[in-house]
Amino acid sequence: MIELVNVSKKLQKKWVLKDISITFEPGKIYGIKGKNGAGKTMLLRAISGLINLSSGEIIISGEKLHEDIDFPRSVGILIENNNLLPEYTGIKNLQMLSKIKKVATEEKLIQTLESVGLDPYDKRTVKKYSLGMKQRLSIAQAIFEEPDIILLDEPTNAIDTEGVLAIRKLLINEKQRGATIVIASHSVEDLSELSDEILQMESGRIKYD
Repeated sequence: MIELVNVSKKLQKKWVLKDISITFEPGKIYGIKGKNGAGKTMLLRAISGLINLSSGEIIISGEKLHEDIDFPRSVGILIENNNLLPEYTGIKNLQMLSKIKKVATEEKLIQTLESVGLDPYDKRTVKKYSLGMKQRLSIAQAIFEEPDIILLDEPTNAIDTEGVLAIRKLLINEKQRGATIVIASHSVEDLSELSDEILQMESGRIKYD
């Protein structure tokens, strides 16, 4: 469970997040919509521990972010440009990441790549990937260790229709596994197809009707 209590963030005299209080529960997908600059990506960065708050607190499974823990203990992130290793193949990228926590088997890496529509035996390096393939690999990076929390910013960008359907199916499976999933997207169709609850952001605030 993720609890945000009066979360605010100020950058250069501007409130990019302001007085946000909300709870994200396990086994649900939350969609965040809003115009560019509304605060969608900043909210994901706050939950992921990538920025310090100006005020308020974020509590994840009973632990306070930046006090009890620096980052969520179990999180998969796709925010803006993920750090793909361009000189390696897709599966080598996952293998390198998997050495950190050592929880994912080789079989799991192969299965994850296949689930996002990538060939685990493709010998091409990532620098030769199309934008859509890089996006698929970034999603694979976010989910392959079956994290408790999945934070995704525009996950279906540059992905074709067939790929979008595969990604939606994958995220529904992750939800059924019990993950807490928060998606920021301009795609109304993605949000309506996937979300248990859709939040509207405007000027750093969650707007309630």
